[in-house]
Amino acid sequence: MKKENFCEYYAHSLKNQPSKEWHKLDEHLKSVAKKAEEFANFFSSGDWAYLAGLWHDLGKYLTEWQDYLKRATSQEDIVRPSVNHSTVGAVVSLSKFKQFPAGKILSYIVAGHHTGLPDWYQDVSGRGLVNRVFQNNTLDLRELQQIEKISEVKEKIEVSLPQSAPLKISNQEERNGYSEHFHLWIRMLFSCLVDADFLDTESFMSPQQAQERGHYPSLKELSDRFNSFMERKLKNVLDTPINRSRKNIYNQCKEKGNLPSGIYSLTVPTGGGKTLSSMAFALTHAIKYKKKRIIVAIPYTSIIEQNAKVYKYGTDDEKEIKEAKKQKNFLFGEDAVLEHHSNIDPDKETYQNKLAMENWDAPIIVTTNVQLFESLLASKTSLCRKLHNISNSVIILDEAQMLPPEYLKPILSVLQGLVNHFGVTLIICTATQPVFVGNIGRRQARFEGLKDVKEIMENHNELDEVFHRVKISIPDDLTERKEWKDIAEELTEYKQVLCVVNTRQDCGDLHSLMPIETVHLSANMCGEERSEVIFDVKSRLKEGKEIRVISTQLVEAGVDIDFPVVYRALTGIDSIAQSAGRCNREGKLNLKNQLGQVLVFQPPKSSPVGLLRKGEDATKSVFNMGLENWNTELYSKYFKFFYSSINNFDKPKFYDRLIRENNEFNFQFRTFAQDVKLIDDTTHKGIIVWYKGRERGSFELIEYLGKNGPNFKLIRQLQRFVVNVPLRLFDQLAREEYIEEIHGYWVQKCDGLYKPGIGLLSDTTKWNKELFIV
Repeated sequence: MKKENFCEYYAHSLKNQPSKEWHKLDEHLKSVAKKAEEFANFFSSGDWAYLAGLWHDLGKYLTEWQDYLKRATSQEDIVRPSVNHSTVGAVVSLSKFKQFPAGKILSYIVAGHHTGLPDWYQDVSGRGLVNRVFQNNTLDLRELQQIEKISEVKEKIEVSLPQSAPLKISNQEERNGYSEHFHLWIRMLFSCLVDADFLDTESFMSPQQAQERGHYPSLKELSDRFNSFMERKLKNVLDTPINRSRKNIYNQCKEKGNLPSGIYSLTVPTGGGKTLSSMAFALTHAIKYKKKRIIVAIPYTSIIEQNAKVYKYGTDDEKEIKEAKKQKNFLFGEDAVLEHHSNIDPDKETYQNKLAMENWDAPIIVTTNVQLFESLLASKTSLCRKLHNISNSVIILDEAQMLPPEYLKPILSVLQGLVNHFGVTLIICTATQPVFVGNIGRRQARFEGLKDVKEIMENHNELDEVFHRVKISIPDDLTERKEWKDIAEELTEYKQVLCVVNTRQDCGDLHSLMPIETVHLSANMCGEERSEVIFDVKSRLKEGKEIRVISTQLVEAGVDIDFPVVYRALTGIDSIAQSAGRCNREGKLNLKNQLGQVLVFQPPKSSPVGLLRKGEDATKSVFNMGLENWNTELYSKYFKFFYSSINNFDKPKFYDRLIRENNEFNFQFRTFAQDVKLIDDTTHKGIIVWYKGRERGSFELIEYLGKNGPNFKLIRQLQRFVVNVPLRLFDQLAREEYIEEIHGYWVQKCDGLYKPGIGLLSDTTKWNKELFIV
């Protein structure tokens, strides 16, 4: 025992540095515990997070681990010891609190703090938490007995059971009603531990990177900027019926922001200014109720790029952005808005890559539905790290109709849980409001949606008349198809026209038949080029020049363009309405007693079997009923038809894996998370491409990545140059060495892969009809 008093234990070592400079284990555990407790105090679970932090690295007291640290400072390639240091804390949890649920709860969090939340039962690989801890010879109680003799460990183990009740549920009756969200509570605790561990480790291992975090303006400061900006903006707009309605929408949102926390819908026609109006609600609400941040979740990366510009600079017009930068006259500014896409997460979760991951500590987050919901349903540490920063926030769910139906049951359940237990206010924002309340679907697939959703707009039905700017023409015979060459001939008759099709392949096929100056726009192009193309399109439209655009549905939402004529391949009614929002958007034709033209046509082939096809079929069903007015009633009918065709709203088996045994705290976190793929990573993967834009390019960024590895600032910048491709194309490109891996990120390797104006190609000369699909 006397010998032990002179022994120092370490959490992390520094290469070629004496041990006195290393990270002391006792300090690390106490610091992580304190940080985790602080994070979890908001949802009244600080005592749980503190204990998880105190126990998470108890395995590092083992002699084998300490010997490894000493060897690692003097040798280049050291393999970590076979002992899993995370498991010791899980053994402590299950041994000390085995007669209480606390043992299970803490064991999930501690055992998974590096490898991710585990399953309770054995998964397909034969591993589960009980199996892993007690039955797989990974660790036995003798190793725990070895470190229990250490005084530092003894004082950490001799603590009391956490006193706060999970989700503040203290009796069985409440438990039966709210235990649906126990899995979310454990994820939140896990997030508190993981972020606290990363931050404390980063402050020791990478102090310069640690210093880059957190320097953000307050929401109060941002609210003042916003109010000043909107006052100037509204004062300078033309006095037209549409602008008067936009002002009314804005004023209602700002006033209703004082309403209590809860779930709200914002039903505003396309072109109604909901990007800024929803932010007015969110900021007013956040200031009044002391929310930490505002999170805007958007279905497409392309929309993120446009909306983020609006939030940063007050406009997505490149000329106006340049002027704003010159005059330093921003809306929120670049220092306040974090864009976090989902298409550039690394293949390899190295230590450096983990540190580069976002923890969403910025005041305004603009992200994808994929990033938000795959994180809320995840088991991985890198994805879960940000979750505790979602608590006490306002979430704007933009274009909510785009939520994937096959994941709707877990998504709506988690959203309800965030509102009920974690101080979140939710705004469901769209022109084509889906049916998320009451019973959704039919027969075995039916489930209960959200509760107590309140509409922000008092007169949203009347707004449909004010924003009536187009005539939508539907073919009399919805079975008659047109060939692409016939569509191309029709489009060339118009001076300014947009044609929106259903797939990248359709976009390429039709564009190849058009005059050479026709613009192509699809997700085969990186975000930087798409922004430049959209800017050029807007400029030509404003100047009255000839402009024809062939695009996928990425222009349907969040892209502020205004064509007199829009063609739309037959699809779901919500998508047709969104395309119509790109036609006569400012109502200029109305001043001439004219309407914009939206012409729906049947493309040569049906959409691929799946959701696109179901959307087409639901559209046909609605039109066959004779409904003609494009209003909320029509959209409601459409979504009821559409959802009634969905066979399964719970693809990853949410009920079976996270709900069925929730009162016993038996969860299959990892197995469930592996099946949550809003963008199926068996079909798509991100590639950083070579592109030199007018303002910036990817070459220097890629060079920096190769020399220095990733950091979160660099990864944010590289997001502008990523293209998601089908996995089979990705494999082909990797096999033929068109791309290479750099620090876990896949990057273009040679000329010819990316062609400006078209995007990433399957080869250097032609479109590959088999590989390019939506």
